[in-house]
Amino acid sequence: MYYSDQTTVFLNKKWCKASGAQVSLYSQTMHYGSGVFEGIRAYENEGETLVFKAEEHYQRLLDSAEKMHMQCDYTVEELTALTYELLEKNGLKDAYIRPLLFMGENMVLQKMDDSHLFMCAWEWGKYLGSQLLNVMVSSYERPSPRAVPVEAKVTGHYTNSILATTEAKVKGFDEALLLDENGSVAEASGANFFYEDNGVLYTPPLGNILPGITRATVMEIAAEMGVEVREAYFPPQKVKGTDGAFMCGTAAEIAGVGLLDGSPFRLKWEDTIGYQIAEKYQKLVRQSSGKTLIKA
Repeated sequence: MYYSDQTTVFLNKKWCKASGAQVSLYSQTMHYGSGVFEGIRAYENEGETLVFKAEEHYQRLLDSAEKMHMQCDYTVEELTALTYELLEKNGLKDAYIRPLLFMGENMVLQKMDDSHLFMCAWEWGKYLGSQLLNVMVSSYERPSPRAVPVEAKVTGHYTNSILATTEAKVKGFDEALLLDENGSVAEASGANFFYEDNGVLYTPPLGNILPGITRATVMEIAAEMGVEVREAYFPPQKVKGTDGAFMCGTAAEIAGVGLLDGSPFRLKWEDTIGYQIAEKYQKLVRQSSGKTLIKA
């Protein structure tokens, strides 16, 4: 699914075949989850391939590395250039890109002075599919920002996400909605959350959530539409029975929610603001940015 014998990846400042790439089994990241990563999408449009908001993603990667006391030897511009080269080497147009900064051999619980970069890409459809989601409020909480830097995209944080989504799948749901330690909605296992009521969009504020780049894009689109967005804390009970809800993230793009704990929403998905934003989002990600792009 992710690679074949012909797939090329970037590892430790070299291009190599994915099937031959090797890392140490004593990597601190493998044992303790002390790595940072990004999820980025590229879209083909009229013979060109555009990496959507590459600069924003790579700036977040560097910010995450800094919060985790990790060294990164690359600039945003260098990482962006490597991404286009990665896509070209693999002949990919519409693709999901995964850069990972990971630590070397270190079995002690302390920072290291260097890190390693791995970059790969593959074709991947919408992470949550295209159907409306049946969502449950998870029994697992979003980690406290006093415990870990939740605004950083850290590999180890996603054990929490895997537990939440596994619980949801076992119980017959599509996805989980996690609360913060105060009982307010935080985010889904791998996406940010919005709900709408009487023409207004609501979303949890920064603090207990990952500052999603798709989340920011949704807010930009809403502003262009003249739709008010309110960042607020709210319990899941306040969401039930409102006009609609959706989740958003690079892998998921924008996914409508059909049910929350079995409770439907007032409007049909096609009649919601979320649906309109999803339509505009698909057009936006395929617009040329004026940069040098890959010719299809």
